Amino acid sequence: MHVLISGASVAGPVLAYWLRRHGFDVTVVERAPALRKTGGHAVDLFRPAMDIVDRMGLIGPVTARKTGTEHITMYIEGRGRPVEMDMRKLVATVSDRHVEIMRDDLSEVFYDATRDDVEYVFDDSIASVGGDGLVTFERGEARRFDLVVGADGLHSNVRRLVFGPESAHTRWIGAYLAVATIPNYRGLDGRMEGITGVGRMAGLYSAAHLDGARALFLFRTPEQLDYHHRDTARQKELLRERFAGLGWDVPRLLDEADRASAFYFDSITQLTLDTWTRGRVALVGDAGHCPGPAVGGSTSLAVVGAYVLAGELAAAGGDHTRAFPAYEAAMGDYVRRSRSFALNAARRLLPGTALDLGLLAGTTWLVGRLPSGLSRAASKLAAKGVRLHDSVELKDYSAYGAVPR
Repeated sequence: MHVLISGASVAGPVLAYWLRRHGFDVTVVERAPALRKTGGHAVDLFRPAMDIVDRMGLIGPVTARKTGTEHITMYIEGRGRPVEMDMRKLVATVSDRHVEIMRDDLSEVFYDATRDDVEYVFDDSIASVGGDGLVTFERGEARRFDLVVGADGLHSNVRRLVFGPESAHTRWIGAYLAVATIPNYRGLDGRMEGITGVGRMAGLYSAAHLDGARALFLFRTPEQLDYHHRDTARQKELLRERFAGLGWDVPRLLDEADRASAFYFDSITQLTLDTWTRGRVALVGDAGHCPGPAVGGSTSLAVVGAYVLAGELAAAGGDHTRAFPAYEAAMGDYVRRSRSFALNAARRLLPGTALDLGLLAGTTWLVGRLPSGLSRAASKLAAKGVRLHDSVELKDYSAYGAVPR
């Protein structure tokens, strides 16, 4: 069987890896002219995703590229002294196995693991998907595939073609995210520094293997902003408006963002699809499951979803009429809980009042000072909440061999 995957970031290459392990022929089409190396931002891999990485034999290269951020110094708007946080303790309350890595680095690791036995087609995109498997492309010639998978992110082209306009399947959860690649002028290594205020937060972080640093901006607004997703000049104007008057290094960060070598800006939007398959087409990763960038663990969700989709297709011998319902059933609870977690995380991460801001600072200070064992014990009492990722049980698909040709 021949499967076409749209998207070569995270979910696409992971899905390609496991499909090849199960004997499928795989083609990955990517709109970008080459593997994306645009700066990216830090993403998290929690226990189930790390277990999958381990099964792929990629623990070495993934951990070698971890950011290594272990400490955060966070100033609170209106207060003099910063809050010092030990990231190792904070992460331990969420997961027993975790790596933070730059998204572009993770994508490169997965691509390198699949490039030799997967067909990658760059600088092209799907134009149409026919019910009979005929796929047309913007540049290349039309081809037939047994199955098509959209792994092309929150603004998925495949989802638009098969499931309809994005606006029908999304819910804005009140916040925006911006990331700029700028010089590491503070000489940061293993540390993030920043400031948080009512409804807004800015920070700077880096890692030993990175050229430069990443300026991070998160903010809330009462209504959605009016801008085009490719109008970076307008996006930078909006950023300045929202962060006007915030102290610490924010004026410098905004100046650096204006001349950044790479700049990302998007709403923190959640997908509300209750089905991720239609006919011979499936969605995986942010294209189908996105709980909200930066707040819902979407990268771990993407890795798990890709692993499960490939496994269910193998278990069904390539019969998508059995595999797709099984995939949706296996991922349903995880996706729904990730959505709920993201909604709460967005509110807690960006407090809406001065009182909530004080509570956030106090809670963070307390967690940072609890003994590690006590922090983990307390978090395990709420496994359905903060430890939602570690509570996911992975099915073993190793018994399913190659699908029949």
